[in-house]
Amino acid sequence: MIKSFEEVLKIAKERGPKIVSVACAQDRDVLKAVDNAKQNGIVKAILVGDQAKIESIAKEENIDLSGYELIHIEDLAEASLKAVELVSSGKAHMVMKGLVDTGIILKAVLNKEVGLRTGSVLSHVALFDVMNYPRLLLVTDAAMNIAPDLQQKKQIIENSLQVARGLDIDLPKVGVICAKEKVNPKMPATVDAGELVKMNENGELTGCIVGGPFALDNAVSEEAAKLKGIDHPVAGKADILMCPNIESGNILYKTLGFLANAKSAGVIVGAKAPIILTSRADSEESKLNSIALGVLMAAKM
Repeated sequence: MIKSFEEVLKIAKERGPKIVSVACAQDRDVLKAVDNAKQNGIVKAILVGDQAKIESIAKEENIDLSGYELIHIEDLAEASLKAVELVSSGKAHMVMKGLVDTGIILKAVLNKEVGLRTGSVLSHVALFDVMNYPRLLLVTDAAMNIAPDLQQKKQIIENSLQVARGLDIDLPKVGVICAKEKVNPKMPATVDAGELVKMNENGELTGCIVGGPFALDNAVSEEAAKLKGIDHPVAGKADILMCPNIESGNILYKTLGFLANAKSAGVIVGAKAPIILTSRADSEESKLNSIALGVLMAAKM
């Protein structure tokens, strides 16, 4: 099991370099992140986009483009589709969003002819290294699915297992997070949590141990779980936190990052290959971590 981002970067270097295709690569922050990953031996890159703008940014940032393949396409939708096609054709292992709206690149990912569709929902998985927590912590879904139903939640958990496998977590412990620890018909999230546990117990949801409903403290604190009398393999030991909706997931994501100063990474999963979408608010370290996480996933997919 990989337990820190230092290990993530080290092992990504050992299992890489993988090839990332960057859609609309004329983005200063993304170019810097990709070059950082390249310098660390984690990736090689194909830059798809406006070549003149890419070269101008590279000159300003002292980025040597001699080791990159550049494909000149000015149109954002065409560049996104080409970047995705490079992955679906096997010329690259993952795709990264550059200076383009998320909706445009996701439309390319879902393209019926050259996209990366699997039939599963796409979902976001964040990875955090939180001080005083003894393992890396995955949080899903903080960015994609607004109010997932039971079957979508099942798929979101299954998607997160791809990330866990990349981190060498053999049997991830999934804590389904709610506001309380007991199923209450008036609280639909707790009902879904109980159903997800049943799915896990009867073999419909495999490759993990699912526990819930849990309040957050009982999922990450063994002491809190003990005080509540909760005896379950996941209690206090969660590897993955499954949030009930996008609001709770997004709040937890930003709380860990901005108030707890946790190191982080994030990927979109549910496609045939990792999709790296970083925000301008993400630090350079977070962008590098996200690329490295994509490499670990690609090595296991």
